[in-house]
Amino acid sequence: MRRLLSALLALSLLPSVLTAQTAVQLKSAATPSTDSTWWKHAVIYEIYPRSFQDTNGDGVGDLNGITQRLGYLEGLGVDAIWISPMYPSPQVDFGYDISDYENIDPQYGTLADFDHLLADAEKHHIKIILDMVLNHTSDHHKWFEEAASSRTNPKHDWYVWSDGKPGTGPLAHEGRVPPNNWVALFGGSAWEWSPKVHQFYYHKFYKQQPDLNWRNPAVEKAMFGTMRFWLDRGVAGFRLDAVPTLFEDAQLRDEPIAAPGTNAQGDPNLNDVYTNMLPEVHGVLRRMRVMADKYPGHRVLIGETYLPNTAELLKWYGGPARNELHLPMDMLVGFHSEGGGPNSENVSLDLPHIRQTLNEMETTLGPSQPLLVFDNHDNPRSWDRFGDGVHNAQIARIIATILFTSRATAMMYYGEEIGMVTATPTRVEDVKDPIGITGWPREKGRDGERTPMQWSNADPEADFSTDPKTWLPVTPNYITVNVKTEAADADSLLNWHTRLIHLRRDLPALHDGGFVLLNPANPNVLSYGRTAPSGAPSAVVALNFSAQPQTITLDLAAAKIKASAVETILTSAPSLAGNTSLTITLPPFASWIGSVR
Repeated sequence: MRRLLSALLALSLLPSVLTAQTAVQLKSAATPSTDSTWWKHAVIYEIYPRSFQDTNGDGVGDLNGITQRLGYLEGLGVDAIWISPMYPSPQVDFGYDISDYENIDPQYGTLADFDHLLADAEKHHIKIILDMVLNHTSDHHKWFEEAASSRTNPKHDWYVWSDGKPGTGPLAHEGRVPPNNWVALFGGSAWEWSPKVHQFYYHKFYKQQPDLNWRNPAVEKAMFGTMRFWLDRGVAGFRLDAVPTLFEDAQLRDEPIAAPGTNAQGDPNLNDVYTNMLPEVHGVLRRMRVMADKYPGHRVLIGETYLPNTAELLKWYGGPARNELHLPMDMLVGFHSEGGGPNSENVSLDLPHIRQTLNEMETTLGPSQPLLVFDNHDNPRSWDRFGDGVHNAQIARIIATILFTSRATAMMYYGEEIGMVTATPTRVEDVKDPIGITGWPREKGRDGERTPMQWSNADPEADFSTDPKTWLPVTPNYITVNVKTEAADADSLLNWHTRLIHLRRDLPALHDGGFVLLNPANPNVLSYGRTAPSGAPSAVVALNFSAQPQTITLDLAAAKIKASAVETILTSAPSLAGNTSLTITLPPFASWIGSVR
């Protein structure tokens, strides 16, 4: 759910336990697919609705704005859009604090607007995926208002409560303090006192986001009911927010210290072994999968899964049974570090790590479909995380090439395709994200990756809104970085994305092909082959991760791909446009895709 899942992100820096791959695994990965299930080949585009398109002039994006831009998304090649929460909400956490799961927040529109979006999206061959927040509700949800009204209320046990323990100090109420040392990811104790019931309630995130008690069967029944409400309406599935956090330790044991010192919020660094990834969540996912699979059209369950290694990722598919999530997100390739950028060591564009985790993703999940993602609403944009301040445009092409030429389902974030940057506020008084306010200056919040979509270089506000005071300011580089300008430039990042996505759809090797790593010992170049279905040519990808030219001879024979020459299909380097040789000199940070002859 949040980039503040620091303990898990730290774990993801550890070497994977999957260091050896069997011949069976490698052969399976190299075998072309015959499964036409839509989400196994999809490009999924995340839309942060506040920031995509405003149609009523209030400075905030809305559902009608998404409908207005469906033609653009279809032209880009998007198969499905994931809409971040647009349900009624007090907006403490910009929609992730939901007060009604079966309606639309008035600032975004109405249920009729949503139905119109759904119908129009179908005409554009685009499916709708909703964000489903299962871990917690808003404290303004009617369930919690009832739960906090009395200990005898039938919904009291729908949330996680504790009488606390005797004690004094700043957290004490009526001579009692929280039952343990758990801290909220957004700062402070994870326990909040409720005076009406004389108890503490647990919140993994903000105090306005009380955690549901998933040990109560009534909670599961009610939440599954809200999902059916939208499935019956026709949505293609759900992205499940923070799904590993559904359960917490029934004994409420203290969490161990993970590292000395404090985090950005001034709290101790704890290992969240008692509030994250508890085994009980897998039972919920299996029952949820049964529900989803009863609907026609291959509805999909996508998990927000920040996990320590690929072996752990495999569990969220349901292991060999594959009866839990259809697509748990692989964050290991694209979010292994928050470093990079012009003013810090570029540790994110780490070829050994990316090669290892990409190869594990492709070869160790068996018949389960990978889901690859490099950008989302909780992390600085990949342009900044991977860029070195000089070659950012070329590096962005490398990231896009990996995303769209791997075997994985591809998930992208609005504005990624035009090279939108992270516009982090420079003054605390400009911050809208509460974690940036409470954590300043160590934590500046997530406003920077949520700025309005840059549609054109026109005033006001890059065609996002007619209101000059948008909810977040439009990034000043919209004059050159925008859809209209880049659509007219054949060499733009937007057109690079469009070509890649259409290649992925049209080229059998990229659409259905297997995956095999090439030249794995090369310290500067990532290369891999996509083995094609019978009768179609295989494809090969080579990416220079260095600032110096690199010459590589593609070892296709070792990958059992027969070839005498290659034909260039797409490259970011003009010098390679006519290349037909298996020996290639890649300019700095060049991307190259070829078809095997």
